[in-house]
Amino acid sequence: MLNDLLWTYVLIAGLLGAGVWFTVRTRFMQFCYLGEMFRVLFDKTRDVEGLKSISSFRSFCIGAATRIGTGNLAGVAVAITLGGPGAIFWMWLVALVGGATGFIESTLAQVFKVRDKDAYRGGPAYYIQKGLNMRWLGILFAILIAITFGLIFNSVQSNTIAGAFDNAFGIPPVVMGIVMTVLTAAIIFGGVHRIAKFSSIIVPIMAVVYVAIAMVVVAMNFSEIPAVLGLIVRSAFGLEQALGGGIGAAIMMGVRRGLFSNEAGMGSAPNAAATANVTHPAKQGFIQTLGVFVDTLIVCSATAFIILLNADFAGTGAEGIGLLQDSLSLQIGGWASYFVAFAIFTFAFSSIIGSYYYGETNIEFIRKNKAFVNIYRLLTMALVMFGSTASLGLVWDLADVFMALMTIINLVGIVLLGNIAFKVLRDYEEQRREGLDPVFSPSKLGIENTEAWEEEEKSDKMVV
Repeated sequence: MLNDLLWTYVLIAGLLGAGVWFTVRTRFMQFCYLGEMFRVLFDKTRDVEGLKSISSFRSFCIGAATRIGTGNLAGVAVAITLGGPGAIFWMWLVALVGGATGFIESTLAQVFKVRDKDAYRGGPAYYIQKGLNMRWLGILFAILIAITFGLIFNSVQSNTIAGAFDNAFGIPPVVMGIVMTVLTAAIIFGGVHRIAKFSSIIVPIMAVVYVAIAMVVVAMNFSEIPAVLGLIVRSAFGLEQALGGGIGAAIMMGVRRGLFSNEAGMGSAPNAAATANVTHPAKQGFIQTLGVFVDTLIVCSATAFIILLNADFAGTGAEGIGLLQDSLSLQIGGWASYFVAFAIFTFAFSSIIGSYYYGETNIEFIRKNKAFVNIYRLLTMALVMFGSTASLGLVWDLADVFMALMTIINLVGIVLLGNIAFKVLRDYEEQRREGLDPVFSPSKLGIENTEAWEEEEKSDKMVV
């Protein structure tokens, strides 16, 4: 009941409303700056003394590691099962308007990031405290994201991995749970740099391979694509329901699963955006907007086409990752089930690692205490194990409740701080028109509480 209340009356209006508002105020930046997004993706890092630089690309991969996971595979399957093919249309819409939301939240994360020894940290908890002077609300968000990502979302990821391997190889979920728990421990005790290195290697490779296979499936069924697109559009407006509960179910599941997948407005990706060492906050805004598009318009669409090209997808009785495995097997043979199991392992396991980092950085926002971090690591491992054996419905319901609560807080924060992000974007645009590689100077823009940038400004003046 709480899920229905939050999603029906608050989240759909909030996400789409904020997305449209940011799209208009940024003059449709998510469409106008596609070229710029790719240009800054491989930007060189800024040399800062004593900092182990995380590049724009690696920061993009940390964000992609949590975005590209269960939501892109099992999440799409769940959306189609419960909301019908029309849910995919609403996932696309959430991504298109959410690109501007992703820009705003990730730019703000860069503006208000902090230096933590040899790395940067930041995110909604930090910009709520520094930009709105509301530490109590920042702490509330930090608690919610730590629970949502490091614990509950990781249960969803391990549940999907365990289900995929049980379906493909007959490996008992408890065995996969033990394997995942051990591997998780091996990486999360290594810190953000190990997380970034792992994500930057595994995520791009598997995403490219998965999309390539989906393109092969589309090419094999090219004549059917217009019919699939027509089915998606008709179902989106309740004109044809092969499965699910009408237009309301399509919108509900499309927005829910779209948010779970691309995270635009949720407040998670800004934690990754803040880690990058760039010369201007807008650069990470562009990069995380690109992440929203890659996640939903490419990877989620690939999954949707694979499933909907299965003429009997509605009558198979399969759900979640099993529906995707069965649908892909019909197209390219039984080995597809094994491939999906491996793909979901890499996607979802990288999401476990990225999600843990989001939790850790917010635990340290509340209080820097090594004992708290170690307790959190143990809880993360416990929930990975729990998720592998829990029921599919339970872990998704828990994820939806906590995801909704943290998204509401983040949306309030970025709407109230939106003018700062608009100012930063205008500054970037002006410098680019002058032929410069934009450099951020918060004092010139009248933006306060930007310690990390102010320290760099002082350092640059001393060098001169």
